Amino acid sequence: MYRASNILQTARLDKEYSVEEIAVKLKIPVKYLRAFETEEKKNFPSEPYCSLMVKDYASHLGLNSNYILSLFNRDFDVKANPVKLRREKFGFTPQFTFVCAIYAGIFLFLAYLAFEYYQFNSPPLLKVNWPQSPLVGESIEISGKTSMDATVKVNDDLIVVDQDGKFIKNLKLPIKDNRIKIEAQSPSGKISKDEKVF
Repeated sequence: MYRASNILQTARLDKEYSVEEIAVKLKIPVKYLRAFETEEKKNFPSEPYCSLMVKDYASHLGLNSNYILSLFNRDFDVKANPVKLRREKFGFTPQFTFVCAIYAGIFLFLAYLAFEYYQFNSPPLLKVNWPQSPLVGESIEISGKTSMDATVKVNDDLIVVDQDGKFIKNLKLPIKDNRIKIEAQSPSGKISKDEKVF
C-alpha cells in the first residue's frame, strides 16, 4: 500500500533535492518536511497549516497535490492536533437580527401595555386658570385643561370637556361661601382636585 510519506521521499530523492533546499524554496521549516517523510506525527504542524504544507511540498515535487493530501489524511489523523481558531468577531447574522427584532417587538408591546396601565390607573391631568380675585356676586370665568377622557365638575356641576381636554365655565361668585372646587375624574375613578377661596 502506497503511503504519502514514501511517495514524497521517493520523489524528492529522484529529483536529487535535499530537504534543506526545499525548505528554503517553500519557506517551510526543515523539521516539518522531515516529519512528513519519516511519519513523525508528533512533529506535524497544526491544522490547517499541515495540509497546506503537504500540498505545497507535493506540488513542488511535481506530484498531484490533492491525491497526496488524500493519502496523507488517510495515513494520519491530522485532526488529532487541531489548532484552536480564535472566534470571529461578533457579527449580525439574519437569524440574530430576526431574534433581536422579535425581542424588541415584545419589549415595546409590554412597554406600551405598562404605559397604558399606568395612564388608566393614574389621576387625570388637571390644570386650572384661575381668574384674578373678583368681587362677591361678580361673574367669573374659570378655564383649564384635563385629560381628554376625564369628566370635570365645578362645585359639583358637570361641565363639558372638548376633544382637546379643555374646559370653560362661567359662574357667579357665591355670597356666603366663596370657595370654588374643581374635580377631574378619570374613567378608572381616579380623581384630581383643585380649589380656591376668593
